[in-house]
Amino acid sequence: MTKTIRTFKQVADREHGLKQSLSSGQLSMIAIGGAIGTGLFLGSSFAIGFAGPSVLVSYAIGAVIALLLMGCLAEMTVRHPTSGSFGSFAEFYVAPWFGFAIRYAYWASIVFAVGTEITAAAMYMKYWYPEVPGGYWMLGFSLALILANAFSVKVFGGIEYVFSLLKLCAILVFILLGAWVVYGAAPGSGIGFANYSNEGGFFPHGAWGTWVAVIVAFFSYLSIEMIAVAAGEAKDPERAVTRAFRITMVRLVVFYLLTIALVLAIVPWSRNTGGESPFVMVMAATGIPYAGGVINAVILVAALSAMNSQLYITTRLMFSLSRAGQAPSLFGRLTNNGVPLAALLLSSLGIALATLLYLAYAEKAFTLMMSIAMFGAMFTWAGIFLTHLFFRRQQGSEPLAFKLWGYPWTSLGGLLLMLAVMITTLFTEQFFLTLVCGLPFLALILLIYYLRFRGQRPLDAEAPKPLPIQP
Repeated sequence: MTKTIRTFKQVADREHGLKQSLSSGQLSMIAIGGAIGTGLFLGSSFAIGFAGPSVLVSYAIGAVIALLLMGCLAEMTVRHPTSGSFGSFAEFYVAPWFGFAIRYAYWASIVFAVGTEITAAAMYMKYWYPEVPGGYWMLGFSLALILANAFSVKVFGGIEYVFSLLKLCAILVFILLGAWVVYGAAPGSGIGFANYSNEGGFFPHGAWGTWVAVIVAFFSYLSIEMIAVAAGEAKDPERAVTRAFRITMVRLVVFYLLTIALVLAIVPWSRNTGGESPFVMVMAATGIPYAGGVINAVILVAALSAMNSQLYITTRLMFSLSRAGQAPSLFGRLTNNGVPLAALLLSSLGIALATLLYLAYAEKAFTLMMSIAMFGAMFTWAGIFLTHLFFRRQQGSEPLAFKLWGYPWTSLGGLLLMLAVMITTLFTEQFFLTLVCGLPFLALILLIYYLRFRGQRPLDAEAPKPLPIQP
């Protein structure tokens, strides 16, 4: 008969060995680095194609879901800062099988998301070098970022801080320049807020088009949750996590909504049908020399930044699975610099898959990778809301350092919204594969757990000692 789980400390103890080197500023930038990437700079064009100007409503709905999710995560993470994060929370507060499913579903999702970023990077390079095969760029960028993640978390944090700072500065310049272009536009130039009502009105594809675009908005906000995983390597977790959550949400909502609002005002929505970054189109429309090339360079950095963050997060999740006894022990071993190198190499599988898809279906590779990547993330977000309900019920009247307002309605609302978004994918041509591929994958995960790990209490197991290997 297995022992009863007593305290969450059993989870944290098995994940010892990681270096607590990240500052609150780096923590914020890691989250921004993951969330401001291809989803905004390229994915937004697909969302605009679905919804037209009402895509602003779509991104606002996505922002509400993300805000609720961040509140739930902040509350649990401040209480239990650990690299296992929401997987460990689900394991402890809901059930071991649920934590197992969330970890593997999310790991697979972000592995595929890495593929979307490197695919987008190859597409961006065609702006300058249309004749060079994209596979060369994918290989070169991948090797560089894998090496950056292999050194130490401090090196990773420093690189991601610079990447994300560059993106933030570029977006601020874009907002200021876009506002100047809209304000100074001459009558009849085709630039201005009249574009919101031209060509079919604000809702050219009706409420359904607006709701379908929420799927893309969700993908755009995806990766903000990685801040909770990075908290396990923060210097002062309680202070860093609380500050980073608040700063991240404000920046993301403002930047997403403002930039898309300006894009819609400068370039008619009917020209944004997917395949080309609307940001490059806007800069080209300004007539400023080399503006298109400069913004293309920025969104290339954005894709590499998001990929850098996603490699980090998948590596830590596989490390957590290994330390829980639910993946080979090799992936729980650390280098002398505190990096799970074997887990990093395994988590690079998405790059290989993306390269194969790109070589076989260059025009459809991005949307294919995006639709496959989304299931695990959707399942994880829904699982976080469910876990928070269990977490709060077990906390009782015990005071919390950070507390989400509106419980339990906020958690329930977030859960229902996520389930609605998941079901919607079945009724779309572009994202039909999300559940068609995702549900069998989830069934396979649960079958593996039933056959291999049922009855096992990984929380009761002694944490394996780190076995240093050279990077």
